[in-house]
Order: sequence, then structure tokens, then C-alpha cells
Amino acid sequence: MITTRIHRAVLPVLLIAGLAACGNDDTGREANPLLIAARTAGSAVSGMRGGEAEQAPAAPRTPEQMAAEALRVNPAPLVMVNFESLGRTQVMAMTGQNGAMRTYMAPSKEALILRDGMLIGTRGLGNDLSVVEPQTEALIRAGRSGSAQRVMRYYSGDGLERPLSFDCTVGPGPKPGVIVESCEGHGARFQNNFMPQGGHLPVSRQWAGPRLGYITIQTLRP
Repeated sequence: MITTRIHRAVLPVLLIAGLAACGNDDTGREANPLLIAARTAGSAVSGMRGGEAEQAPAAPRTPEQMAAEALRVNPAPLVMVNFESLGRTQVMAMTGQNGAMRTYMAPSKEALILRDGMLIGTRGLGNDLSVVEPQTEALIRAGRSGSAQRVMRYYSGDGLERPLSFDCTVGPGPKPGVIVESCEGHGARFQNNFMPQGGHLPVSRQWAGPRLGYITIQTLRP
């Protein structure tokens, strides 16, 4: 039944919210990333209903409502995405696939490129990631500790790619089932959070860059 699928789809984000409720620090740039993920994953896109100008704004939709509508009208693989720096949550559908790489796009033509949950690139968002080369990926999927580099290539104003290399360590997070990737380089520090399941990454919070900031990604339909 569709209600069962919806419940299973939103459960990982609710689980993140439960884990984050037990966190401590929530201030500054080094705030608990799970707390931030829980806050932002629960936000919804609000808008005006069609009709008269004086009509009241529509009530914000919950993640469950957004997932239900998307699963009902679109048979494609779906992800729910929250852009923290933009302050909005939306559902994206798969529009293309090249091997393990999938492109998920919103009606606004903004897109993410994912490799089974791992953020590989962005399109149409400005300050886009051309491609990410996470040498930590195998560690994250296996839930193992270790260290490796993460190379993030950005489009510059002249249309060329500018690579930035970060030194990263991977290890268990403060709560069971959470894997944390902590990276540093070029004056920046960030943490990516994953909940791997059998090598897959159905729920994550990943840093896309100094301008795009963190993106929370949740698989609704694989």
C-alpha cells in the first residue's frame, strides 16, 4: 500500500531527528550536523494557491505530504532534498542515468548527480559542483574507519574547473548507524553524515561547497 511506502520513505529522516534530539552543541559553524539536518529536513515549501490575490497562503506541506504526492504522480526513482542555505525542501525525480550515475531534477531544472546516494555534482544551482571524487566513498559505504582525500571540482567564472582537495577522516558518529566524514582544507572544515545500509546511502547530509552549503538527501523510491 502507498501509505506503507510513504511511512518507510520518511522513517530515516524521522530517525535522524530522533538521534539529533540527543545532541549537545548547536551553535556556530561546528554545530552538531544531525541537529541541523533534523531541523531542515522537516521544513517544507510554502506557496500561494491559484486564484484571487487576497487568498490566504497555503499551509506548509510536511515531508510526508510531499512524499505522498510525489510517489502518487511520478513512477520514477525519487529523492527528497533540502538545501539548507536556500531554505527549501523539494522532491527530485530521476531524469537520466549513465552507469551508476543518476541525474535527479526538479521542475525548476535544478539537478543533483548522485551515485547511489553519494553527491557527485550539481547543476543549475549556481556555484555548481562539476564533479566530486570522494576517495573516502568505499570506507563510508562499508562503515569503516580510515582516511583519504576528497577532491571537489567547481565551475569558475571562466568556465574552467577548479579542483579543491580536502583531507578527510571517516569513522562512526555519535549515534549508532551514523558514519561521519570530517574534512579540512583551503581554510574550510565540514562534516558529511551518512546512514549506510548494505552499502547503499539512503539518507545523508553532504557539503556541496562554501556557497551551496549543506544538502540533506533522502531516497523516497530507489
